[in-house]
Amino acid sequence: MIVTQKTPFSKEQIKQAAEQFGTYIKTVIDLEERTCSAGADRHFESEEVLLKQGSKQNDLWGGGVDLETKDIDGNSMINIRPAQNNRSNEIQDPQIREKFEELTKYFFQELYE
Repeated sequence: MIVTQKTPFSKEQIKQAAEQFGTYIKTVIDLEERTCSAGADRHFESEEVLLKQGSKQNDLWGGGVDLETKDIDGNSMINIRPAQNNRSNEIQDPQIREKFEELTKYFFQELYE
């Protein structure tokens, strides 16, 4: 189940977002609007939700969170953007990566408390 919002996810929402993969949740975060869409099978599905809500493509970055290890990754095909100097599926810009991780911890603060 895809869950999309601007506030931290509740334990129940995290459980719903984890239905697809069990211990891993794919996320797409709008770094400017501070909105997270989580729980999709493919990142482009959450990306589409955010774009329909008015997000700008350049502000959307994908990755995920491992519920067991609490590791955060910035790995998604939607991150491949030569025009933004990101030629990999990994978030390469350290500032963007830091902001992505910071917002992931905000949205999933239930895991990090």
